[in-house]
Amino acid sequence: MPQLPPLLQIDNIILSIDLLTEKFCCDLSQCHGACCIEGDAGAPLELEEVALCEEMLPLAEKKMTAAARELVLREGVATVDPEGELVTQTVGGRDCVFAFREGACHFCALENIARQTKAQWKKPVSCHLYPIRVKQFAGGLIGLNYHRWNICESARRLGREQNVPVYRFLRAPLINRFGREWYKQLEEAARQLGL
Repeated sequence: MPQLPPLLQIDNIILSIDLLTEKFCCDLSQCHGACCIEGDAGAPLELEEVALCEEMLPLAEKKMTAAARELVLREGVATVDPEGELVTQTVGGRDCVFAFREGACHFCALENIARQTKAQWKKPVSCHLYPIRVKQFAGGLIGLNYHRWNICESARRLGREQNVPVYRFLRAPLINRFGREWYKQLEEAARQLGL
């Protein structure tokens, strides 16, 4: 197999080749939605997503924990993390305020409400696109990188078993964020690279 480039560029989006070569498929039966309750900060937010979180809050708070509702009432849905990034609030420095437990798994109250109401926006793009991380650069460039987190080992294992590359696993969120035509170009790039 020929050596692959480390990065690809499609329009104004620069992406890591890992998105085409690495395998990933969420396995809730193993991880139980740990990404909603692990980590040292909340989910990264784009500025306009704060308003969307606030708009969905009256319905979402029915699923949120009492501690999460109190925190949001006191401090709002978002905060700034130590790196200066806008993120969702967390309860106890871990659990996203929008996380709720159902059985053994944790889910997103925003996504739950979006499914019920058929809302276009489901949850922060950082969650919807995970394990892809989005970075804005000067000049309108956008970077997409593959984020490896130890709690997602079961997703990597299942992805390998089912031979599902990251970009295919995230087909719907990528189309939702960057458009169908962009995703077709991504598929064509993967085909041309023999992936």
